[in-house]
Formats: sequence, C-alpha cells, structure tokens
Amino acid sequence: MTRRESATRGLALNPRWTDWHGKRVWVVGASSGIGAALARALLARGARVAVSGRRVAALASVVAGHPQGLPLPMDATCPHEWVDAHRTLTDTWQGVDMVIFCAAEYRPLRPWEVSAQEARRTIETNLGSVYYGLAAALPAMLDRKAGSLVLLASVAGYMGLPNATVYGPTKAALINLAELLYAELHGRGLGVYLVNPGFVRTRLTARNDFFMPGLLSTEAAAESILTGLARGRFEIAFPSRFTRLVGLASMLPYRLRLALLQRLMKPG
Repeated sequence: MTRRESATRGLALNPRWTDWHGKRVWVVGASSGIGAALARALLARGARVAVSGRRVAALASVVAGHPQGLPLPMDATCPHEWVDAHRTLTDTWQGVDMVIFCAAEYRPLRPWEVSAQEARRTIETNLGSVYYGLAAALPAMLDRKAGSLVLLASVAGYMGLPNATVYGPTKAALINLAELLYAELHGRGLGVYLVNPGFVRTRLTARNDFFMPGLLSTEAAAESILTGLARGRFEIAFPSRFTRLVGLASMLPYRLRLALLQRLMKPG
C-alpha cells in the first residue's frame, strides 16, 4: 500500500491488467533501462509491443525474436514525431491500448552546476515529451472511451532530494499531472497509472557517486510495475520500504523536512 492509497486499501482505482495476450502497448523510452525491461516482460506475456526511442539498434535488440514487437524509432522531444509514430501505430494495429511514458534524462546536479542547456534538455525529455504524447494519443482514446496511460515519475518527485535539482522537479510535475489526468479521464473510461520507483540500476543512475538504498534491477522494476497494473493501482511505488520512508518524510512539517534535507545535502 502506498501513501496515496491508504484511504482506498483493497480497492482498484484502475482497470486490472492481468491478461496481456494481444494487447497493443506502446513503450516510449524503451531503448534501455526500465522501458526496455518492461517491453521484454510484456512481449513474454503475449502483448503486442511497440518500442520507441532514438537508438535504432537498441530498439531492434529489445524486440529481437518477437514477431509481435515493433521498433518505432523517434525523438520523444519532437511533437511531430509523436504524431507520425502514432499514425503508424494506428495504421498497423488500428490503435493502441496503453501508452507507457518512460523517456527520461538525469544528471546529478547541485543548483550552482545547472546550465540552461542541461535544464532545457531534461525538462523537455522528462516532462515535455509526455505532453506531446498526450496530444498525439489521447484524442483517439477518448473517442473509443478506452485506453490507459502510464507515467513513469520517481520518488525524487516527493520532495527536494540531493543532486536532483532539475530531475526532481520534473518528476514532481509528473506526479501532479498524473493526479490531474486521473481526475479528468477516469470518468471517461480511461485508466491512469503513476509509477514512482526508487533507485533502479540503469545507465542514468550509474552517474550517481553515492549509496543508493534499495537498488533494484530493471527486471525487478518491470515486475513491480506489472504487479501494480494487475492490481489496478493508481500509484505503483517500489521498493515499498524505501518509498514509504521518503513518502513519510515528505509529509513532515517544513521546519523538520527542510532541516532533514539540509543535513542530507551536506558534503561528506
């Protein structure tokens, strides 16, 4: 149980995804990391999976040996490429049942290390790409009154954590957006799922030079996401112990929370 579902324990806030056979899933940001692991896990369960990202060879590797896999290279920071890719999916599969937004950029930065170029790239990838995807895919889902959106945020969005000067605020925005989308779209027949992982071993977290508690493999992260989707959860947060602690810390009064953050951010 996550901090945002305590009042609805045992109730599914979303459709339960237990049978993936033949389902049409579009994973964006699937050339590596959680997206790639999730795409492979879905293919193994019989889903039709389109994988998008900028690295063509990596996408081909993810779906290799799976006739139901479709490499769909694109740059998630380009709105027109979302439109073109969605049109291709519509022509090929007559639509898509679920879009999973995994595209992410991260570099550990303190405030005085931020550059305009770095900030723009991270915001465009982590947040802007989701809006471009919504503009491309949401109208068709609303017409059908069916479909699901999965937003990959992070526990870094719960509160201002060290080294996440640009990354953390983009993930906080995704948490806010997921809540808004659920409130607006649930009554229209759509599912909205918010994924808040802790530390996962990826090429992005490899940039960290500090201890990462509860570090998971991408395969374990993918299984946690699929378990949450099967239970119809709104928020899928893992590993549970670490995410629960960060969630509790985020609810402390500012006097205590800011003191804790200052202590965490002291060098050494």
